[in-house]
Amino acid sequence: MSETQSESISKLQELIKDVKVAMLCTVEDDGSLRSRPMMTQKAEFDGHLWFFTGIDSTKVHEIDREQHVNVSYANPGDQIYVSVSGTATTSRDREKIKELWSPMHKAWFPGGLDDPNLALLRVDVEKAEYWDAPSGRLVQLAGFVKALATGKPYRGEGSEHGNVNV
Repeated sequence: MSETQSESISKLQELIKDVKVAMLCTVEDDGSLRSRPMMTQKAEFDGHLWFFTGIDSTKVHEIDREQHVNVSYANPGDQIYVSVSGTATTSRDREKIKELWSPMHKAWFPGGLDDPNLALLRVDVEKAEYWDAPSGRLVQLAGFVKALATGKPYRGEGSEHGNVNV
């Protein structure tokens, strides 16, 4: 892995680490887009995102047909927003399932690790775009007021916008 790729992976991991729920967007049979909330599994980020899913779910059917997906993360309290593009595949890898499993998952998969519907969704991240405005709300409010007073667009004091290629 190149240093640049390693830096990109670290940056992306830092941005999404505290966001528990992401929105996964897939393409439906008619070509329309569909998003649904998914819990990103806590694993060392190495360029892959992991989600538990039911093998019989609509999203699995959609991904079997069109693997390109988008995963969006938002942490409004910290003014962090991330849009991840990649390709998704389903996996029944028992070792990975055991690694990511927690008793909480039994709410969705009553059969536990032996539930016949249990699978993983793996998103291989290709690129991501992020918006990070670390300044506090008072600074942001001052920036909004300044924009209103001067008639110049608000750009976000100290905000950062960038792209990450993984």
